[in-house]
Amino acid sequence: MSIHITPSSTYVVPEILYNQREIIFSLLTEAGEAIMSYYNAESKVEIKYKQDNTPVTDADLAANKIITEGLIKYFPDFQLISEESEIQPNQVRKNSEYIWLIDPLDGTKEFLNKTDEFSINVALIQNRRPVAGFIYLPVFKKLYYAFKGTGSFEYTENGPIQLKCSTFSLDQEGLRVVISRNHTDPLTRGEIERLRNSKKIILGSALKFISIAKGEADYYPRMIHIMEWDTAAGQIIIEEAGGSIEDALTGKPLEYNKQSLVNPFFIASGKII
Repeated sequence: MSIHITPSSTYVVPEILYNQREIIFSLLTEAGEAIMSYYNAESKVEIKYKQDNTPVTDADLAANKIITEGLIKYFPDFQLISEESEIQPNQVRKNSEYIWLIDPLDGTKEFLNKTDEFSINVALIQNRRPVAGFIYLPVFKKLYYAFKGTGSFEYTENGPIQLKCSTFSLDQEGLRVVISRNHTDPLTRGEIERLRNSKKIILGSALKFISIAKGEADYYPRMIHIMEWDTAAGQIIIEEAGGSIEDALTGKPLEYNKQSLVNPFFIASGKII
């Protein structure tokens, strides 16, 4: 496999992926159209519940089928982990250098509540760190992506628009803090209360990460656990825009394809000075 070495990094993006990124864009668009066919349907979407009591719909499964089958077809050397597929045990996947992390419908509750704030998240992990990430917003038909060492971008018909995080200090007044519509907890509220007169922005799913990468929000603390596929694409997009997603306790970047696929508490932010 030929490799594209990114600047100033020990992590590398497979050249086949970088050169064929339009394939990823096409898969995300197709999956987004499948999701929207259910979103706009007059009949009510059937809801099932998984073992962890989270909802899953036919829209989740349809998008998952398109994305996973496409990635296996075009990138057969890479293993994958998807929220809606059977996950291999750690003994099988722990030695994989490259592995996809997929959330085919991030924000199923937002989808069901018709807020428009849901996304498709796909990331490529190399040795525990994301080296490529893609977030597609089906309602808005907007695609955001990043490759390690090349920057973060919004894809448009007129060419890519580069994303740049805000720069701020934590003692600054009026920081824009993004919070979840469905998940507020005492520890997260405590972290927000440490800030000076923060301005709260409510967003669903991976739109929170996009808002930070675009410089529209500054800070996103998350003191309850979510899964790896929820954050991996957002992490590389924020990092390549100049920000970070770090373990709230250690200050180190989040890692992936761990034995447990549950994330620690984390803080996503622009560039803190």
